[in-house]
Amino acid sequence: MAISVIIRRTVTNKEKAAQLAPLIVRLRSRATAQPGYITGQTYGCIDCEGEYLVISTWHTLADWNNWLNSDERREIQDRIDLLLDTETEYRLYEPLVGGIIPRFQEGTQ
Repeated sequence: MAISVIIRRTVTNKEKAAQLAPLIVRLRSRATAQPGYITGQTYGCIDCEGEYLVISTWHTLADWNNWLNSDERREIQDRIDLLLDTETEYRLYEPLVGGIIPRFQEGTQ
């Protein structure tokens, strides 16, 4: 089943932001060529300047993990990380069929 990956990055320094943009474009361009990549969109936050959100969809979690752990992606991400004000955040989501069914870790409420 397909999964969506939400990636959030924040940079407030305008000079660093100018350096960040081509790296994000390069990262997305390379992601589109990866096995299992379906689609992606990149957003710039309107009311929180310097925040960027990427939503990408992959055929499987394994496809995403292969890209996430690839040397090529890591090299670009390392350059991005040097420009950011906070760490890149990643969240993984799967579609819920038939409604929302909460899933909790063992021992939590």
